[in-house]
Amino acid sequence: MRRLAILDDYQNVALDYADWSRLKESCAITVFDKPFANEDETVAALRDFHILCVMRERTPLPASVLRRLPRLELIVTTGAQNASIDISHAAGQGVVVCGTRSPGHAASELAFGLILSLCRQIPRDNERLRQGVWQTAIGRDVKGLTLGIVGLGRHGGNVAAYGQAFGMHVIAWSQNLEAARCDELNVELVGKDALFQRSDIVTVHLKMGQRNRDLIGARELALMKPTAYIVNTSRGPIINEAALLKALADKTIAGAGLDVYAQEPLPPDHPLLKTDNTILTSHTGYVTEQTYEVFYPDTVEAVAAYLAGKPIRILNRAR
Repeated sequence: MRRLAILDDYQNVALDYADWSRLKESCAITVFDKPFANEDETVAALRDFHILCVMRERTPLPASVLRRLPRLELIVTTGAQNASIDISHAAGQGVVVCGTRSPGHAASELAFGLILSLCRQIPRDNERLRQGVWQTAIGRDVKGLTLGIVGLGRHGGNVAAYGQAFGMHVIAWSQNLEAARCDELNVELVGKDALFQRSDIVTVHLKMGQRNRDLIGARELALMKPTAYIVNTSRGPIINEAALLKALADKTIAGAGLDVYAQEPLPPDHPLLKTDNTILTSHTGYVTEQTYEVFYPDTVEAVAAYLAGKPIRILNRAR
């Protein structure tokens, strides 16, 4: 019987969102509900497992970890990609990596929720009302503001539509953004500097890659209006964290709404937690019932297909 690990089940709900019983004759299932502290702890916990079912990019599986998991045959990741898995090394090690479908709207909705929360100061008003203080904040209407979108793919396109529905003027930029995509969505294509200079809210919707690391740094933040906000629901390292902390401390921008960080989970002593002009969420962009209702059943389906000798949604080809 193969040993199967469900990783990163922070809410202890994985077994409730899919029918894992279809695997019970083939697999002994163990659930891990907390992150591992480092690579050695990851290896110590997982060295005897044949199958790993991972949630997005919560547990890194680089070559330095994979080569120390001698029994590993299959990794199933939620979503169609996972930058924290070295899938090329996995292929060379004979490990199949499969993915799942993804509804593709949850993170977009959270991004716009952060935009509204920043502009209307919703968390602060909620906190102060519970302290007995009535009407201390003056919010900003989003109607008429300029929304700058960095990356106009699926999520960026969703947010563009949300912004337009609220009466915002939407502009966009990314390295490979084409005019045809902007025309399709009725979005104005601008240069990088113009986006940061003109936007009242900048929202980031790019995939993580080496060329996007520190794409937004001190220079870009300095171009922003002092009344502007920046929102990131994509990946933390796209915005240089040190530069962002300085801009927040110096009040050269009005604030930030962040769901992603350079280090996750965010340590309890992290300086972002001490900022008073941020709204912070715990990488919950995809953590919704509707998303889990796709992720976990697809994970079970992928394991069952592999065990039947007909793997599906393969992200690499094991050699």
